[in-house]
Amino acid sequence: MALPYLFEFWALEHQLPPEGDWRNWVILGGRGAGKTRAGAEWVRAQVEGARPLDAGRCRRMALVGETIEQVREVMIFGESGIMACSPPDRRPDWQATRKRLVWPNGAVAQAFSAHEPEALRGPQFDGAWVDELAKWKKARATWDMLQFGLRLGAHPQVCVTTTPRNLGVLKEVLEQDSTVVTSAPTEANAAFLAQSFLEEVRARYAGTRLGRQELEGVLLDEAEGALWTTRALEACRAEAPPAFDRVVVAVDPPVTGREGSDECGIVVAGAVTRGPVQDWRAWVLADCSVAAASPMTWANAAIRAMEQWGAERLVAEVNQGGDLVAQVIRQVDPLVPVKAVHAARGKVARAEPVAALYEQGRVRHLRGLGVLEDQMCAMTAQGFEGKGSPDRVDALVWALHELMIEPAARWRRPQVRTV
Repeated sequence: MALPYLFEFWALEHQLPPEGDWRNWVILGGRGAGKTRAGAEWVRAQVEGARPLDAGRCRRMALVGETIEQVREVMIFGESGIMACSPPDRRPDWQATRKRLVWPNGAVAQAFSAHEPEALRGPQFDGAWVDELAKWKKARATWDMLQFGLRLGAHPQVCVTTTPRNLGVLKEVLEQDSTVVTSAPTEANAAFLAQSFLEEVRARYAGTRLGRQELEGVLLDEAEGALWTTRALEACRAEAPPAFDRVVVAVDPPVTGREGSDECGIVVAGAVTRGPVQDWRAWVLADCSVAAASPMTWANAAIRAMEQWGAERLVAEVNQGGDLVAQVIRQVDPLVPVKAVHAARGKVARAEPVAALYEQGRVRHLRGLGVLEDQMCAMTAQGFEGKGSPDRVDALVWALHELMIEPAARWRRPQVRTV
């Protein structure tokens, strides 16, 4: 029966090639999202004709993976690879000594390793499938050599299937006008994945920055010279917070409350401050930031966060709104303890001592802080390199200043005795 091999009938939306005159089709997906199947089926669609011996659009394809073993075991012979997807009368023959597939109609796909970019110097192609580009150690050299070889046919195209990572060449490809992108989380392919696998990865990585990359298929930007890195933030992950001595909610209100304004950063943090200063520890508990349509929106969100976490104080930056910030908050709850703080220094200067707390291993993160952590990884010593304003980071900084830095400064300050 032909139906099992009609991929257009079974495919998920992100697995089908986009329309248009594109050169690079990049499929960004979480683990198990069906990227390999999409790449294998795209190769089939390029090399196969209407009948088994009819010519297809492409005659000379390149299959490029991290290693030759990866090409063979995943792209060709894997459970979602080319051989598994091909009907018997169109199944290609694997010529191991020549590292190539040969179809009944004469089309050829040659296997290449990203560890040997020079192997791509000389051959020429009318199409290519590139798998897990973000893993390649010699990604730029291999990608460049492949481009020089894509010189056959009327319009050579490349299908890139990869889990996103902060890799320069991948970001450059994504930014090209000739590139189209489809993306999907792991959950999109849940029907074809083991339930135990889904439960395990959800339990371990849901709500984390690594989970956003590996499960949601989100390309996480990490600026050069960032004050925080993905690796450092994953290392500070915690599951069960202790009983806190203090809990605060910090708010960084937007300049205006109109549609299109910056978000209102709202971050909840707690600290254990018993014993010497070097033993103090802080936990970032929640990011309750909101797209502030009006001052009452963010004020209500901040009060709800205080009630949920049992916070003792609301810390609010008042550089932009002055006394109006406290007035808005007290319209929601007249008795809420509000501490107004003024930013006398720039964002980076305020953030650096907080980043030092992380370097010392004195701050922990609960799950669910992925968007906040994205902003943190875009904050550098030269400034914020993300989009918009780092409102969530600002709120985080105010919370940890209140819990850790200011009390520590008072604790260390020598006491003057009067006689």
